Parts: sequence; structure tokens; C-alpha cells
Amino acid sequence: MSKNNADLIRTRLRTARKTMPVQSKTRQSAYICAELKSWFTQVAPCVVAAFWPMEDEPDIGPLLNHLEQIGMTVVLPVVVKRHAPLEFHRWASDMSLTPGNFGVMEPRCTGALTPDIVLVPTLGFTSTSDRLGYGGGYYDRSLAAMHEQGHQAQTIGIAWAEGQLDHGTAHYRPQDHDVRLNAILSGQGWLPAKPRPAVRQSAP
Repeated sequence: MSKNNADLIRTRLRTARKTMPVQSKTRQSAYICAELKSWFTQVAPCVVAAFWPMEDEPDIGPLLNHLEQIGMTVVLPVVVKRHAPLEFHRWASDMSLTPGNFGVMEPRCTGALTPDIVLVPTLGFTSTSDRLGYGGGYYDRSLAAMHEQGHQAQTIGIAWAEGQLDHGTAHYRPQDHDVRLNAILSGQGWLPAKPRPAVRQSAP
């Protein structure tokens, strides 16, 4: 898929997000949080990379508080250098966040941790869990770097149902550097299927 075509698809999906009814956003966000809360009941305490939702992203804020309460180590992405892998730093509910690059809310840098599970903000996706991101390549670089270091994190894309690309987007093709995720969770369910929790516990 050419870069220009990918950018056109991104523009279309961003427009669709902005025109989504508030009721649909609320319903889908609640569904995503409920599904993940249920899924995490099967997961031993580990390091979970989440994200602080930006405008027009699914609101997983309630999930972060829940993960903290059940003993997960929650980390959020930090852009420490342009065009480099992300670092993931610890988040706590009593911690103040500050806007970083691209307006993403980031925690203070207290020592990067390697996540066992990564919840990946996802703009577009396919039924085989290919992800179309926002164009910066940060998650692709980060997941590739973990793989090179021998760490296989379990990856779940978080998306609006409107982001599915299998229908009406015949020209979408993932690029060679795009990292396929283990699963996608949207407001309509899991694709290709709900993954079995399988994590290697990291020391917080």
C-alpha cells in the first residue's frame, strides 16, 4: 500500500471518528472496558502498557484505575526521541500527567519498564488484526525493538468499530514494517478472536 493511499485512509477514518454520535462513543468505550476487565481476570500481575486516551479515542480511563486496583503495573508511552521506539513509564492514579509530543499525556520518567501486554491505540484494522496507526510508526518500532530483544509482548489493538478496513477499503494492504497484533478489540468485539492470556511476568 502506498503512503499516499494510507494517508487517504487515515483522513477518512479521522473524519468518521469526529462524526460519531456521543452515545456510540460512550457505549463502545464501556463495552471495551468491560471486555478487558473480564479478560484481565485471567492474567497474573504483570506490566501492562496502556495509553491515556486522546480526543476521539475510546475512553479506557476507567480500565487504568481497575488495573491498578487488581495489582497490575500500569505504564504509559513516552516519546523520548522522534523516530525512535517509545519508552514505557509507570503510571499511578494519583500521578499528574503532562502533555508530550503530539499532545499525548505522559507520566514523568521514573525508569522505563518493558511491558508484557500492550494495549495499542488503533485507527484502522482488519479482521486478521493488521493495524493502521496514526502514521508516526512509534508502536511498530517499539514492538519490533522488543522482538529484537527477545521479549514477546502480547498485543491488543483498541479501536472504534468504525475503523474496520475489510469492508469498502479494497486497496488497503499492510506494509512490510507494519506489526500484526495478536488481536483487535473494538466496540463490536474481538478480532480475529479473544486471545488466550499468555504473558511472561516482568519485575516492576
